[in-house]
Amino acid sequence: MIIHCPACGPRSHHEFTYGGDATIIRPAPDETDIAKWQAFVYDRANPRGDHKELWHHAFGCRHWLKVTRNVSTHDISAVELLGPHAKNAHAGEAGK
Repeated sequence: MIIHCPACGPRSHHEFTYGGDATIIRPAPDETDIAKWQAFVYDRANPRGDHKELWHHAFGCRHWLKVTRNVSTHDISAVELLGPHAKNAHAGEAGK
């Protein structure tokens, strides 16, 4: 599987580490409802088709990416740079 890193270009998935499901919303740190925390930790969907995932380019630029990947075919339809560098990347594109 090839992941097109916005900073480094096309790279083998072996350069990346999987960071988990990008659609899960963490409860607020002061949340006291055990059911909400239990759902956050244990409840996972088993999607078919496109799914948003977090990937870390551990053996490259070290950026975090949000990857939209078809879990059946492994085709990647979108890659988005996350974190403070994402704003810089979009600002640089606007100036082109």
